[in-house]
Amino acid sequence: MASLARSRVGGSALALSLPGGYNLALVQDIMEDDQRYQAALDYLYSYVDYSLTRGFQFAPDKFDLGRMRELLDRLGAPDRGYPILHVAGTKGKGSVSALCASVLQSSGYRVGLYTSPHLQDYCERIQVNGEPIPHEAFIELVDEVKPHVAAIESLTTFEITTALGFLWFARNRVEVTVVEVGLGGRLDATNVIDPLVSVITALSYDHMNVLGDTLAQIATEKAGIIKPGKPVVSAPQKPEALEVLEKTARERNSPLCLVGRDMLFGPVSHSLDGQTLFVWEAKDQEKVNDFIEGCGEPGWKPLHLNIPLLGFHQVENAATAYAALQVAREQGLAMKPEAVLEGMRKVRWPARFEVLRRDPPVVIDSAHNADSAQKLRITLDDYFPGLQVILIFGVSEDKDVPGILSALLPRVSKVIATQSIHPRAMNAEKIVSLVHQFGLPARAVTPVEAALGAGLEEAGDRCVLLATGSLFIAAGVHWAWQERFPESHPGTKA
Repeated sequence: MASLARSRVGGSALALSLPGGYNLALVQDIMEDDQRYQAALDYLYSYVDYSLTRGFQFAPDKFDLGRMRELLDRLGAPDRGYPILHVAGTKGKGSVSALCASVLQSSGYRVGLYTSPHLQDYCERIQVNGEPIPHEAFIELVDEVKPHVAAIESLTTFEITTALGFLWFARNRVEVTVVEVGLGGRLDATNVIDPLVSVITALSYDHMNVLGDTLAQIATEKAGIIKPGKPVVSAPQKPEALEVLEKTARERNSPLCLVGRDMLFGPVSHSLDGQTLFVWEAKDQEKVNDFIEGCGEPGWKPLHLNIPLLGFHQVENAATAYAALQVAREQGLAMKPEAVLEGMRKVRWPARFEVLRRDPPVVIDSAHNADSAQKLRITLDDYFPGLQVILIFGVSEDKDVPGILSALLPRVSKVIATQSIHPRAMNAEKIVSLVHQFGLPARAVTPVEAALGAGLEEAGDRCVLLATGSLFIAAGVHWAWQERFPESHPGTKA
């Protein structure tokens, strides 16, 4: 598992590329720091990491929030002392977290953001005002928590990392934090917190071996983050899931704001530069009706938000983030309207329909279940109608691979199957066999860097090259792209 933790910080590579006469002591320091950082990562991965384990199930002995609370209390309860927005969901929770954090930072707050997994560097999981925790600080915190970790049995990699995040936020005197749930909600390590607002994004089928195989069971796990008396915001949900969320909110006396009912939204325009939506409260519907029909009050219009994130699902995520921020404002978290606009406009959340090159198009996405694959296909039709798609595809063994392929392959002409170094990655040859069952040509190319080269050659200058199936595949292609085209910028012609 240690190999999975390897960072691409490139200390050794940097040393090899330095021109003659460069300060050798500096080179040695860089290499030593790289080794110390790797040792810290290896320490974390020496504990159980259920995200790397095939076929595990939730059980109280595996996911005991008591040990997480004990660890935090031994560290001085660093999760207390600042308001927290707690975000769960099947898809969109990372985007909603990033949107909320960006707006709060634009509002002048010192903002902590805790997300998982990372794209390229483990420290991306723990950020203050958009900056990942520095490697040196990460190393020092790992050393600091070791005696406390040793005193508590059965801690996991994610639990220790979560504690490191809260400790870094407390040391940096954050004024507000956005925390993304790792998996599920009820038994997730982050669920020891006392949130200002709980947020639940769109629910669909994923991690069924862990969360249950019905939407009601999945919603029950996600609803576990709803705390008594604390408000909750939900994205639009399917009836089976919504029934569970509403019931849980009633039982816990938690006011529920439902996007699509209490907070409404609509798309305005979209391009490869971003998209515009407008949002409004249900009480303003008559004004919106008049605005739409062109007979409203002079100068009045619903709030327009501009976001750089692409795809209609991101419009829904932006509306959900806005609703969560409005509820947080009602709880005393001040935000100026112009800061909301600025934060939405400036958000960065890579590998979610990220266009690495426009002409010919190269796109990476992290879709890893059937629902997100269907949304990805719709987004392809929105932005690249009529263009053939060459697909670089890798996926985890425990995913609904037939469901994902059923959604994507009608839009695809050929598949380059690959696999990441993740222990749960499906064998590329097995993916080829599954694709052949859909009647499409496919071949296996590994590693991911080689798959990118094969995909670029196959796509030529007339097809969309799309890489998806897991965040690990998107991250691998993102890194390989930067290595191949170091001067390129997202959305440009390489």
